[in-house]
This record gives sequence, C-alpha cells and structure tokens, in this order.
Amino acid sequence: MPLDDAQVCKDVLRSHSRTFHLASYFLAAEKRRGALALYAFCRLADDIVDDATIRGHSPTQVRSRLQQHAARLEAALNGRPDAAVFREVAWTVERFDVPRAPLDELLRGVARDLEGCAYTSWEQLEGYCDGVASSVGEMCTHVWGVRPDASLPTAVAHARLLGTAMQLTNILRDVGEDAQRGRCYLPANELAAHGFTPDDVLTGRLLERRGAWSSLMQEQIGRARDLYERARPGIAMLSPDAQRCATACAAGYAGILDAIVANDFDNITQRARVGWMGRAALLARTWWLPAPAEEDAEATATADARSADAASPAYLA
Repeated sequence: MPLDDAQVCKDVLRSHSRTFHLASYFLAAEKRRGALALYAFCRLADDIVDDATIRGHSPTQVRSRLQQHAARLEAALNGRPDAAVFREVAWTVERFDVPRAPLDELLRGVARDLEGCAYTSWEQLEGYCDGVASSVGEMCTHVWGVRPDASLPTAVAHARLLGTAMQLTNILRDVGEDAQRGRCYLPANELAAHGFTPDDVLTGRLLERRGAWSSLMQEQIGRARDLYERARPGIAMLSPDAQRCATACAAGYAGILDAIVANDFDNITQRARVGWMGRAALLARTWWLPAPAEEDAEATATADARSADAASPAYLA
C-alpha cells in the first residue's frame, strides 16, 4: 500500500474535519483508508469552489478547475491516476465497489455554489444538500458495508438522510461566515415568514430582532434533528465494524446544534463548536456502545425497509 498517498488523504482530513478525523479511528484499517480517500476527493472539490470567494478567482476560472478535477477522476478510474488523492480514490472505488454516480453528483453539487445561493424553499435547499452531502453518505455506505441481513439500498437511503442532516447542520453553524462570503443558504420563504430577507442575512441585520431569529433557528434545528432521527435506524444496518464510526459522526454533528442553542442562537457573530472535552466524552461513550444483536438488527432492517419507502427523498422514489 502506498503509505505516502494514504497519508496525504489523512492530512487533508485532519486539517478540515476534527469530528470525522476522530470518528474514523473506529474503522478497520482498509475502510478507514477508503473513507479518508473519498473525504479528500470531496474536500478538494469544495476548496476549488471556495476559491471563487476566498481568493477572488472568477467563476470561469473555478469552473475550469472543477472540469480538470472531474477529468482527473475520469483518468484515475480508467487506470491513469496522476496524484495521491486520485490514486487513493481509484483504489477505493475498486476495493469497495463504490458507484460512479455519487462521485459525479458531488461535483455537480459543489458547482451549484458558482450560480449563487438563492433557495426559495426547503425543497430547493434539500436538493443542494443531496448533491454536496447525501452523495457522500452514499459513497461511505459502500465503504462501510452493510450487515448480511440488511438491504444495501435501504441503508443508502438512510445514509443520504444523514448527509442532509449534517449539511443542514453546517449551514446553521456557518450563517455568519457564509454571509461574509456573500452566501445565504436559508430558504427565502422561511426567512420571510419571520420577517427577514436574504439581504438581512448578508448584511448581518438579524440579531436586532433576536426573538424572531431565535424562533427561525429553533425551527431549522428541529428540522435537522428530525433528519438525524429518521436516519438513525440505518446505522444498525451497517457492518458492525463501521457502526461506531457512523454513530460518532452523527452524534458529533448533532452536538453542533446543541452548541448553537447554548450560544443563544447567535450563529452570526460566533461559530458553534463542540470542544475537545465534548468530543472526548462523545468518543468514550461511542467506544462503549454494545454492538446490536443479530436479531435486533434484522428486526430493525425489516421494519425500516417498510418505512423507508414512505420516508425516502424524492430522488429515491
């Protein structure tokens, strides 16, 4: 195994995601390597788009770089990888039979930020979350694997829900930071219901009406928590050696919602964080979680297969 290539992916993860970096240690070595490769690929694509606002690159330049990123992926999957991350992604796709579709979906999703952030409704924003995060949940499910008695499509459906929950959590955490980059992801119709406009978000005129803003954030946090709850049964469908990682990821991100509440819903002037003590406690609790019994996992998978059809997002219908 090219240790240097794997280390490059590990370094990308360590510098960008403390939660997933720590949670990944619950995985077996090969699965961890695959998960880190996918994360690095997705992170690099996202960084390309962020250059448009952070470093002042034009949308045309950024689209060109995204096309190059996609072309390098194509070459890697056809046996011609040209860099560490692409060599690792090619290995991961082959080793874990990761489908091509969610990789392409991710690239289309991050490119949407170049078109401006204007989402009229939750349904539109949910479509964005599908592209940039649900796609990642689908990729990871193939790396993590599912129990013999579980349905892979049903596990993927739940993983995609978890991806949407985590992306919405990111959006709620980063309202102030995104506004500084000229981005407002919150649905315009839900802002209007509380007397706000996207321009109010971009100019930071939100905490002047603290009660209305808190009410809006409570609704958004409630939506995110509902998504986490709907996604939760899918964790029991994963391979036992991946369940603790998925649990830590879900709980770690859900903890950000608690931090927003603890900050009195001020996600404008400060960034909600789960500190080292909180992350350490989470990892300790996750480590001691018992693996689900075979009969419990089978019952969960069977029961949830029925409910998933009714609750699945439109793209799975």
